[in-house]
Amino acid sequence: QVQLVESGGGLVQAGGSLRLSCVASTTVFSISALTWYRQAPGKQRELVAAITRSGNTNYADSVKGRFTISRDNAKNTVYLQMNSLKPEDTAVYYCNGFFLSADYWGQGTQVTVSS
Repeated sequence: QVQLVESGGGLVQAGGSLRLSCVASTTVFSISALTWYRQAPGKQRELVAAITRSGNTNYADSVKGRFTISRDNAKNTVYLQMNSLKPEDTAVYYCNGFFLSADYWGQGTQVTVSS
């Protein structure tokens, strides 16, 4: 069983920054793709950013140029640096990883951006 634990959420004013972290309890972290999703109240969960095991990245159009996903395999951690935050970025952010043929999710961390 793999556990994913997110941290770093909080309340920030529009234009501010936050960095989310997600630590995974698995020995196969380095060979797995990792993804950040978010879900706002009343909306479907959406992909925010993804990173492959080789470091290739992909972003939702709504966050391109503002968010950066990165990984530290030595620490089993994936990060999401969020800059120039907007009120519409308010959501619960979830970390996702596919390890050993199974899909795992973290418990989520709340990000609230005030205008």
